[in-house]
Amino acid sequence: MNFDEVVKKYPEANFLQSPEYGKMNELLHDKVIVSDFNGLGHALMIVRNAKRGRYLEIPCGPLTDWTNKKTIRAVFDEITRIGKAEKCVFVRVRPQLNGNEKNLKLLEALGLKKSPMHLAAEHTVMLDLRKSENELLADMRRQTRYEVRRADKLGIKVEKDDSEALFKEFHKVQAETAKRQGFVPPNLNTLLAEREAFKGNIVIYVAKTEEGKPIAYGMFIKGGKEGDYYEAASTDLNRKLPGAYALLWQAAKDLKAEGYERFNLWGIAPPNQPNHRYAGVTTFKTGFGGEVIEYVPAHDLVLSKIGYLKDYMVEAIRKKKRHL
Repeated sequence: MNFDEVVKKYPEANFLQSPEYGKMNELLHDKVIVSDFNGLGHALMIVRNAKRGRYLEIPCGPLTDWTNKKTIRAVFDEITRIGKAEKCVFVRVRPQLNGNEKNLKLLEALGLKKSPMHLAAEHTVMLDLRKSENELLADMRRQTRYEVRRADKLGIKVEKDDSEALFKEFHKVQAETAKRQGFVPPNLNTLLAEREAFKGNIVIYVAKTEEGKPIAYGMFIKGGKEGDYYEAASTDLNRKLPGAYALLWQAAKDLKAEGYERFNLWGIAPPNQPNHRYAGVTTFKTGFGGEVIEYVPAHDLVLSKIGYLKDYMVEAIRKKKRHL
């Protein structure tokens, strides 16, 4: 079935299971496999050729009927077959399932174990765009609502474009942001592949002063019923001006006008982890209201125990160093 049919059957689907995401990975020379498991679900799978071991990745999937144990077993039998055929050390999945005890036990019963690294945002804030603008404003924290209105009084303007020049500008500013905030940004090839693959469903917003000086940037990708605040960057001006507030609010209004039902703010820190990489943006994002969602963490299906042990040790060390 095409992706519109997938979304109709599995409304939780987002851009990470879309054909555009498949095209983006193919542009970066990764093999992409799509299966409907003989009508039992949908999964876009990427074969990753990491130095530490080849593996199969299924971000925000597989999509299937998670209430039917027989269906789930058939889906994972096929995933196992594909992983072995591709000579993978393991399969990494992060389904669109709430991270409750019942779902964690379900994954454990399938033979999966918790991954040492994340795959897509596990903790996020989701805004319900079916609400009116007034309702969305009312849901905001008082300080956030104040900053949104202050941005308007200061004459901060928000522009958007999908030009190659703006993607290159965004890359440069994000690299500077990453140095200040201590994270690893995507490289320019990845950003340009995303631009080419998602053309029409990807855009960069820029909040600027009245004089036209950039304050904050946001890259948004749309897929299914959802818009995602996928990447961000800022200049030093963002420390004293509410550019990011103006940008996010404008994006929410635009997505609502375009008919999207939810806005995924994509990545906050888990509870009680003040040193987490996303700790700094958590207060900002949660200030917009919405529902804080915790998905199940990424899980691995081990296909080669010896190869997986090597990968696990490398990733565990990397996670600690990156404060993830």
